[in-house]
Amino acid sequence: MGSFAPILPELILSIGGIVLMLVAAFAGRGGSTLTNWLAVALLAAATVALIGAPSHAGPVFDGLLSADLFASFGKAIMFPAAAIAIIAAHGWFERGTEHSSEYAVLIVFSTVGMSVMVSATSLIALYVGLELQSLAAYVLASYRRSDERSAEAGLKYFVLGALASGILLYGISLLYGFTGTMNFTGIAAAFGREAPTLGLLFGLVFLLAGLAFKASVVPFHMWTPDVYEGAPTPVTAFFASAPKVAAVLLATRVCLEAMGPATDAWRQIVIFASLASIFLGAVAAFGQTNIKRLLAYSSINNVGFALIGLAAAGPRGASSVLFYMAVYVVMTLGSFLCVLWMRDGEGRPIETIDSLSGLSQTRPGFALAFATFMFSLAGIPPLFGFWPKLMVFNAAVASGYVAVAVAGIIGTVIGAYYYLRIVKVMYFDDPAEPYARARQQPLQGVLILLAAMFVSPLGYLLIGPLGTLTDRAAGSIF
Repeated sequence: MGSFAPILPELILSIGGIVLMLVAAFAGRGGSTLTNWLAVALLAAATVALIGAPSHAGPVFDGLLSADLFASFGKAIMFPAAAIAIIAAHGWFERGTEHSSEYAVLIVFSTVGMSVMVSATSLIALYVGLELQSLAAYVLASYRRSDERSAEAGLKYFVLGALASGILLYGISLLYGFTGTMNFTGIAAAFGREAPTLGLLFGLVFLLAGLAFKASVVPFHMWTPDVYEGAPTPVTAFFASAPKVAAVLLATRVCLEAMGPATDAWRQIVIFASLASIFLGAVAAFGQTNIKRLLAYSSINNVGFALIGLAAAGPRGASSVLFYMAVYVVMTLGSFLCVLWMRDGEGRPIETIDSLSGLSQTRPGFALAFATFMFSLAGIPPLFGFWPKLMVFNAAVASGYVAVAVAGIIGTVIGAYYYLRIVKVMYFDDPAEPYARARQQPLQGVLILLAAMFVSPLGYLLIGPLGTLTDRAAGSIF
């Protein structure tokens, strides 16, 4: 049994997910509430199990996975984010045919895939985890079968995701062909023996391209705005949080652990991708009228900042990536929880930015929370969203990449425009038709309050403990 202790959270979710499938089959559509809360309980149990699971076991199962603090930190972010995505759906979907029991089951199995992704120390485990996460995500994107936009989002995501998987597999095959191993340690040894051959460099590029698609990094971002807009809002909140963390942390582990000796080769790619993501995410959001599309470009923009930390490399760079993603998830989930409250008098979801006009007069508490998240995403002090940006810039400067840090700062200033525009609409425009008070608000209201407190100046109290934890987690992969 001791050999299974490092994967205790995955066992809980896998076995629990199978049981949930049986519950969903026998309970039918009327059992969605029961299935949802059982799934939340499973994710909570898996989060608690992280405390008891060994965090220094190193590679397990012949080097397929690694039970280290880096993986545990990622899981501690992803499991609660997945649970919040399930809670957010309760009351948003219409009763009956729209919200069935498989929603929570899909999120649980997607979370299992993400957990394998952040623990993977082999190209085989990397691909299996990534595909398990993706297959559930394709179904979730097209979850509202009666909605044309949702069906279109699922189809686009599936087709482009299949292309990205092919690119990723080609990169894996090249790396295996030129190194003779699937293990990250063996690949690092092959890169360290001599200057990378052309075949190894092609494998590196194709592997990073496949991972960039999953993280919606420029130039592989084309699916993000359409899928985020078309998918149901709780699903979009899920896509923008937990899977994003899994993809970024997987890319971090691959670059620093498997390709550490070839840092100079992949660093150029990461710097280009980070700056391109920052500036495209900042500029492309200017003319958006749909709040979900705007937040899609915001997610692209924020992943670009996290990649600056990856480009810095070393323990300090990896720590800044972990810190950034932890704060990013809270800011993003808080923003989408606010979007979930945007409903007209008949209870239908509203996604236009103009509908936020004068919100400070009709719903002052709601407007204050939304403004807090917007200011924090913009990185404006003294809100907590400023600190992770400062950390990645400091990591870049410490590594000698001052120009990259300066470019990132310029991108922050440009991107602040559309966040401030949201605040301006809420506080200075004439009031629009007030939103209806949606069902099942109390728990979501508590979550919004907790997220707003986290990203407020009160969050600075966590700098020490969270920074120490991210330093230890980053050090575990070196």
